[in-house]
Amino acid sequence: MGKTAIITGGSRGIGEAMSMKLGELGYNVVINYRSESSKALSDNIADKLVKEYGVEALVVRADVSKYEDCEALVKAAVDKFGDNIDVLVNNAGITNNSNWIDIKREDYERVINTNLMSFLHMTHLVLPYMVNHSSKDNQCSIINTSSIGGLIGVINQADYCASKAGIIGLTRALALEFAGRGVRVNAIAPGMIMTDMLRGVNQDELKALAGTIPQGYIGDVSDIAGALEYLLGAPYVTGQVLSPNGGIVQQ
Repeated sequence: MGKTAIITGGSRGIGEAMSMKLGELGYNVVINYRSESSKALSDNIADKLVKEYGVEALVVRADVSKYEDCEALVKAAVDKFGDNIDVLVNNAGITNNSNWIDIKREDYERVINTNLMSFLHMTHLVLPYMVNHSSKDNQCSIINTSSIGGLIGVINQADYCASKAGIIGLTRALALEFAGRGVRVNAIAPGMIMTDMLRGVNQDELKALAGTIPQGYIGDVSDIAGALEYLLGAPYVTGQVLSPNGGIVQQ
């Protein structure tokens, strides 16, 4: 039946690029989305995966900030592809872009629940399947999408930065815990990447933004998909944070 990968928030932007990369690498892909507006996007990605790479794809709507929705997502994946889950890409994420005086409690709770708690939920549910069939020669991978916001502070992004820093802590701890059981855990911390959010920015502002990056330009979603490919193919790499950011942050 082939290898299986689950990706949360896989319908657009970085998530879409990583979904397509998983298919290119030969994985059957379970694409998660949350809002009804993302269904058509997810279906389109699934169609492209089948036509371009000959893999199978499953589209599942779930709000991964809720444990019960994560349970349903994992069950759908197992029902479709069997219980050998090889890759989990925790990618779902949102932001508020609000100062810490005016922000509402429900808004920052939503960010933490989506950006961090969903990673805890999904990893908790998928790991038992991974350890049951993983080994030194048949490794499984968990890849968590963090951000340079998890490495440095960003104004009006306190909740976002907290969630992304938490992801890095989760990654490092789980990498140690499961290193001897054939499961590698790594994180990708993107810098400024051209997605729908940046496309809506004034062009002069965009040019000024690019000028703050040492390499002088804003990254592409393919840069993150390339980082994913590297981590999936690097058997001696675990507990690491790979940050394609054009030199803004140096680790």
